[in-house]
Amino acid sequence: MPRAELAFATPRKLPKASAVKGRVVVLDVAFASEASGGGFEKITKPFIDGLGPRLAAWVDHHDHALHERYKHDPRFVLATKAQHGACPEMVTRELCARVGAVDTIVCHTDFDGLCSAAKWLRGGEEPYEGADDDARAIDTRLGVPSATARRFDRAIRARPRDTALLGLIVRHLASGLSDDSLWRTIDDAGRELEAVEKVTHELARGYRRIDVLKVAVKGVTSIAFLDVTRKSDPQRRVRYDKTSLLLHGQERAAIALIVDGETLTLAAPFDSGVNFLELLGLSGGMPTLVSVQSSRLEEALRLLGVSRADVDSLR
Repeated sequence: MPRAELAFATPRKLPKASAVKGRVVVLDVAFASEASGGGFEKITKPFIDGLGPRLAAWVDHHDHALHERYKHDPRFVLATKAQHGACPEMVTRELCARVGAVDTIVCHTDFDGLCSAAKWLRGGEEPYEGADDDARAIDTRLGVPSATARRFDRAIRARPRDTALLGLIVRHLASGLSDDSLWRTIDDAGRELEAVEKVTHELARGYRRIDVLKVAVKGVTSIAFLDVTRKSDPQRRVRYDKTSLLLHGQERAAIALIVDGETLTLAAPFDSGVNFLELLGLSGGMPTLVSVQSSRLEEALRLLGVSRADVDSLR
């Protein structure tokens, strides 16, 4: 198995270019948008420029207006979410062979990103049969992932910042799941999600369903709104699963909106056709899932067709 160091990243938080060694491949990390506190020019571009010729490849499947800037650079293999629901399916044997050996893999911290890293280490071969499909099911929330993928996903969601766990997961995937002993740590982490899920279910009871005054976005006749900002509540220290909480909201209405402190998150089903990037004038991200400053709540509600009376009632 090729040796390469791992570095974990999100669109908002990339490692320093000087901190990653040798030739670098970036997997499943979107170009930052304006909602990321600095956007592409202050977050993504400095990393690209800092790596310079050491950047061997950047493979990603999240929409961004600035993909166009790099379309003639063969190092950038960029697609939209509609073209590729997940990143591992873009990591092919042909691509790995063309790029050649790398010293560092920078990958996103979800199952999609970790599976992409493992597949790269395997030269474009799936870690297990159906792993690409599992990544797509988890990332789009369409279809049903396998029991194997759910074990990984639960562990990641329970400890999303535990880099030791993330590294172990990549190792297990890259080995083709050959070491059964690694499951113990992964399953132990996954069980910690139960407490988080309990909090999430409790919070979901607070959703308010609001019918829109006029259909401003095709197919959207109502939204589910929830404010989980509870600065004075000691229970606020208990984590919740935002992805799951948003899905609870989508069971109640076409779009779920969550306010948590200074962050407003909007979500719609992957296959809904809703495009929050266009609606809110953002350059990149997932069309059906965005986070912006909560100061934009009134604007977002207005653009979605919510009546003035309902907007005022949420203040």
